[in-house]
Amino acid sequence: GEAWRKIFGAARDVEIVDDSILNCDTDAIVSPANSFGFMAGGLDYYLSEMFGWDLQERLQEMIRKLPEGELLVGKALVMDTGHHIVPYLIAAPTMRVPMRFHIASSVNAYLAMKAALIAAVKHPQIDSIAVSGMCTGVGRMPYETSAIQMFAAYQEIIL
Repeated sequence: GEAWRKIFGAARDVEIVDDSILNCDTDAIVSPANSFGFMAGGLDYYLSEMFGWDLQERLQEMIRKLPEGELLVGKALVMDTGHHIVPYLIAAPTMRVPMRFHIASSVNAYLAMKAALIAAVKHPQIDSIAVSGMCTGVGRMPYETSAIQMFAAYQEIIL
């Protein structure tokens, strides 16, 4: 959380939490999935465990119906979770397919954060979201780079 504390500074409506995203009391959790909705690894595995193993199947069905047939990086979808505490999931891919190369030097954290924030702002029942460090897992983006990109999206959409 250190990089995000430094970059987000005194942003009044942002709380940096050093805990599992699954423990957040929020309207929506952002899944940094991939463009095809594969949710078998990383954070997505735990989100599937929390929201039900049909989550991946439901997300992939939504993605198949899109004109592109994939959820492009820079776009997001909101799904009902049926969960009693966290009613929504925002799928905002940080990569087209799971991969480790070229993500750390990309603008994908910015694009995914911007898409997630736009989706949240447009949704009438979402007032709060929980977001992990975009691109810092499989994508191996340095924490500070991710925080800078996420803050740029926050400034553009929220401020």
